Amino acid sequence: ACCFPSSTYFTLYETNLTGTLSLLLYVIFFTTFLIFLPTKGAGGWSPLVSNKYQWLQIDLGERMEITAIATQGGYGSSDWVTSYLLMFSDSGRNWKQYRQEESIWGFSGNTNADSVVYYKLQHSIKARFLRFIPLDWNPNGRIGMRIEVYGCSYRSEVVDFDGKSFLLYRFDEKSINSLKDVISFKFKTMESDGILLHRKGQNGNFITLELIKGKLFLFINSGDTKLHSTNSLINITTGSLLDDQHWHSVLIEHFNKQVNFTVDKHTQHFHAKGEFNYLDLNYELSFGGTLAAGKSVPFSHRNFHGCFENLYCNGVNVINLAKRQKPQIYIMGNVSFSCSQPQTVPVTFLGSGSYLSLRGSSGQDEISVSFQFRTWNKMGFLLSSNFHQHSGGLLLYLHDGKIRLNLFKLGKQQSDVTAGAELNNGQWHSISLAAKRNHLSIMIDNDVTSVLHLVLPMQIYSGDIYYFGGCSNTSSDFECKNPFGGFQGCMRQISISNKVVDLILVQQSIFGNFSDLQIDLCGLIDRCLPNYCEHGGECSQSWNSFYCNCTNTGYMGATCHSSIYEQSCEAYKHRGNTSGFYYIDSDGSGPLGPFLVYCNMTDTAWTIVQHNSSDFTRVKSSNRENPHTVFFKYTANTEQLQATINHAEHCEQEFAYHCKKSRLLNKRDGIPLSWWVGRTNETQTYWGGSLPDVQKCTCGLEGNCIDSQYYCNCDADRNEWTNDTGFLSYKEHLPVTQIVITDTDRPNSEAAYKLGPLLCRGDRSFWNSASFNTETSYLHFPTFHGELSADVSFFFKTTASSGVFLENLGIKDFIRIELHSPAEVIFSFDVGNGPFEVMVQSPSHLNDNQWHYVRAERNIKEASLQVDQLPPKSQPAPVDGHILLQLNSQLFVEISAYFGSGSSVTYNFQEYYTLSKNSSSHAASFHGDMTLIRETITLSFRTTRTPTLLLYVGSFYKEYLSVILARNGSLQIRYKLDSHQEPDVFNSNFKNMADGQLHHVKINREEGVLFVEVNQNAREQVTLSSGIEFNAIKSLVLGKILENSDVDQETMKANSQGFTGCLSSVQFNHIAPLKAALHHSSLAPVTVKGHVAESNCGTLTGAESTLSETTHSFAGNHSGPIDEGEPLANAIRSDSAIIGGVIAVVIFILLCITAIAIRIYQQKSLYKKNETKRAENEDCAETALKTELTVQNRVNENQKEYFF
Repeated sequence: ACCFPSSTYFTLYETNLTGTLSLLLYVIFFTTFLIFLPTKGAGGWSPLVSNKYQWLQIDLGERMEITAIATQGGYGSSDWVTSYLLMFSDSGRNWKQYRQEESIWGFSGNTNADSVVYYKLQHSIKARFLRFIPLDWNPNGRIGMRIEVYGCSYRSEVVDFDGKSFLLYRFDEKSINSLKDVISFKFKTMESDGILLHRKGQNGNFITLELIKGKLFLFINSGDTKLHSTNSLINITTGSLLDDQHWHSVLIEHFNKQVNFTVDKHTQHFHAKGEFNYLDLNYELSFGGTLAAGKSVPFSHRNFHGCFENLYCNGVNVINLAKRQKPQIYIMGNVSFSCSQPQTVPVTFLGSGSYLSLRGSSGQDEISVSFQFRTWNKMGFLLSSNFHQHSGGLLLYLHDGKIRLNLFKLGKQQSDVTAGAELNNGQWHSISLAAKRNHLSIMIDNDVTSVLHLVLPMQIYSGDIYYFGGCSNTSSDFECKNPFGGFQGCMRQISISNKVVDLILVQQSIFGNFSDLQIDLCGLIDRCLPNYCEHGGECSQSWNSFYCNCTNTGYMGATCHSSIYEQSCEAYKHRGNTSGFYYIDSDGSGPLGPFLVYCNMTDTAWTIVQHNSSDFTRVKSSNRENPHTVFFKYTANTEQLQATINHAEHCEQEFAYHCKKSRLLNKRDGIPLSWWVGRTNETQTYWGGSLPDVQKCTCGLEGNCIDSQYYCNCDADRNEWTNDTGFLSYKEHLPVTQIVITDTDRPNSEAAYKLGPLLCRGDRSFWNSASFNTETSYLHFPTFHGELSADVSFFFKTTASSGVFLENLGIKDFIRIELHSPAEVIFSFDVGNGPFEVMVQSPSHLNDNQWHYVRAERNIKEASLQVDQLPPKSQPAPVDGHILLQLNSQLFVEISAYFGSGSSVTYNFQEYYTLSKNSSSHAASFHGDMTLIRETITLSFRTTRTPTLLLYVGSFYKEYLSVILARNGSLQIRYKLDSHQEPDVFNSNFKNMADGQLHHVKINREEGVLFVEVNQNAREQVTLSSGIEFNAIKSLVLGKILENSDVDQETMKANSQGFTGCLSSVQFNHIAPLKAALHHSSLAPVTVKGHVAESNCGTLTGAESTLSETTHSFAGNHSGPIDEGEPLANAIRSDSAIIGGVIAVVIFILLCITAIAIRIYQQKSLYKKNETKRAENEDCAETALKTELTVQNRVNENQKEYFF
């Protein structure tokens, strides 16, 4: 990491009450610490008034690269900032907000005055000025900050183009690499259009990078085609809102025909068409514009007006060559080597409460107002003003992306006109409104040809106040009309009576009035870049959200994630569909699209995929030099076919070869006379009914060929018709994509062939199941990879009242699907915004030993959960929150640990920060001042010691929860939610739980009601009297409390003994302290003391512990009997991160038939002696599953395999 050099001085500014800037103090940056040298006193920055219009600004003296920041509160005070914005600027004007992620604007600050909160920036800032804007602060104090900034010097070379100039770079032909070209630079501009680079060649070849309406377009015309041919013109677009006068990076990489085009962090990959090669182009490249405008490119254009920085072409510093006036650089027009800073001041309207009011000259017989705006919203307030002496007024607003003007006289509408279209496209648009006496005109985007003129039935005289973007709370309806809500977007270049308004004076409260604005920046962002609409969904947006149009995509949902089609004909059959044509989506919500097949619903559902040559074809006159070759094209592409075949239990394709003196397998010179090619592009010489590498036909395998010397009937080479017909059924080679025949050129030699369609049956991802016979049974899956969107579906049946279906944890992020109660399924997760949950309540119990269907989906727009055919429930994602789900553990992993005498695990809920570890952009899900009104706690334990402490949760306010075993071995749960009262005590009905057996405890608190379930027995309920709020939780302790705690005497006795034994599957809400301690101790806020070792003790059950649990790890694709160390049959490859269909796990407790129950028992007791019985049991389970699901047929939703 880089730091500023020691003893370097910078200037620090603050805002005073009026908003003006004043010199506050100097700061000295050292390599490891920041020292403030205030003019008076000590303690950092704390403004006289704490409100949202205060900021702290740092002038670094020159542009620097900032890599990290750290904050503290005011020294020795109760003043600290809990959240803030970070802004940066090159000039001290036109600020830009820093975002850690695409949508994260704010930083979490301090929780006290002394701790240091450190952030390593995900991407560094190159700027001279920094501004820290407090959003929230300690409610019992004031704004207070001490700040440290980390970074290093930044060197750059810039060139400024005035819109008429450009650089022409002529390079040495010998230095050109025909295989690779790389161009990189940064640019910034306020203009929405302009050519950034251009290179032309012969025959109309060219490459051009052009800024059009704030987006970058890369045009490549290649090959020997004519200039205006659309077939050879490549048009790649990326970037958005690039005319914001901030630096944007560009990288163009060319490797042969592969081109990578990157703007900021967004990359497009594509292949150039035709015979494109950079050697076909001239050895000169222009930057900032072109010579002979309009002659070399097939589109209108303007030269670039703005700045370039660090322009490199194949490693050559082009700007440096220009500065040194090297002969290979030609400077055309006025070019300077410093970047000018336009002083336009934008203003951002954040919401419905935003407004800007400006005074004008009242009583004038003319009105002149102009401004520019940009927004994504179709509706919004733009301008309102009353006429002189409240005789009327005007209202200008956006409606459906068009400008509408209403004029009022004494409260009655006099006129309503509309102008413009699609003005909510995010581009800057100008409005000019002029009125004199009874004439009024409106001009949009300076288009004089479309000026709207009105003759009014009244005289207009100007009022005294103009409202922009909204009305103040104190304004009357006569002063400001706003029936449409506020404006969300940006404005700039506001002019009243032909005088430009100085918005910096407005910011300093010298002129006008405002509320909820951000002045000197435009905060508009493009929420459709990147496009989170999947599968070709069309993205549109408003100020705070985006929307996906999934029409004609074959997908549905908030982000077009879920397929509307089934994955196989098997799934359609399960829904009760009959034979017919259907679209199937072989990878569900994966990247492959749907395609049309025929489903033949017999006893088995056959998927039939047709190709382009299904009739008999006769062949003559083919030989080695002139072979008969035919290619087969299917109604699905290769990837779709592969997914369909991989999921099927069996696939086959019939090939019929009729022959007369035309051989198949006989070889000349060791080369077969005929062969075929499958999807692996390998030559195959076995034929219908045979096996790979055998090189026989069906008759050869069965021993009934017409000539026993040969393995195919046709190889007898008889002058009469015969045939070799059979099914090709080796899935890895199907479907047939090519057939080559070379032996029909002899006299009377002829052949005829027919290839049938691809036939597949069964769905390996649909019919599979697993039985969970104990609470500690589980399955390992690879880490759930669903950063932006993911979905899971499965069937389950159970008699248990609760249980976890699926769980995956990260350091802080997690997902979980669970049966919370007999009638409730909960899908919960955390992506960094705090825990969210979606619950579906069923009118009937779900633990009825019948099959039930669950489908959960999470994307950056929302989370949804569906159970059976009940209405799905959804939870919208927070606006501008974290969007990436980052997990690092396996699915279904439970952790057990052995605790030695006196050992302890402490998990700190209070977020702590260190300069070396914490680089999070968001505070933890638990904060020290957080109040809980509900908890869910689960744990399993095994011990013989009493009394003993199992679990303790303490708070900063002397409130606590303790779970102990009393001296007699009974379970006690002690809640103290009021520090002034004695704890509430729950006593379990189990007499002695210190018996060396594994016991399971589940605790749920909902405000003042406590539910306890022990060993899956009926839940017990008790009402708490000490309170309903658990305030300021501090830490969770397993084993022994090592610090001083004010607890009751029974808890103290249990703690004195500590805990010796096994703890397993410990969970507090979404926190898994054992997993954090044993797997992520270097990252999680956890402390381990004494001997705590990971163990399988949580799976043991007494003397027969080694046989009580079976664990499978999905790491391969195997068949046959299942071994203790082998994956489950028909499992999915772990490195593909696939959760197999109907999740690949159907939560399956099969006790419905006595015979199957007996087999399960036998399998458990004789596991190591008889592997074959396990395979039998799996087969029976699958058969029972098919029978039950087909008969029950309760669920009509899609059953799919999902890719993450």
